[in-house]
Amino acid sequence: MARGEGSLERELISEQIQIERKIFSFSLRENPRGRFLRITEDVGGRRDTIIIPSTGLHQVAEVLNRLVAADEEAGPPMIAPEI
Repeated sequence: MARGEGSLERELISEQIQIERKIFSFSLRENPRGRFLRITEDVGGRRDTIIIPSTGLHQVAEVLNRLVAADEEAGPPMIAPEI
């Protein structure tokens, strides 16, 4: 049983990546209400989670692709001078 009102949740696939000191977990899941992507950020034991309905995954992927392209086009990031 998963969290919630006793609903069954099934994990279809999950992946985890570490970026700097953050761990991101991506879990495609489904329950009787539908399929969704759960993204969890873990920083030193503190967790934040967002849920994206599967009907919006293509839109999210398109936005991420545009952001990646913009990041690449912007060149190296600005680094703040040490004070």
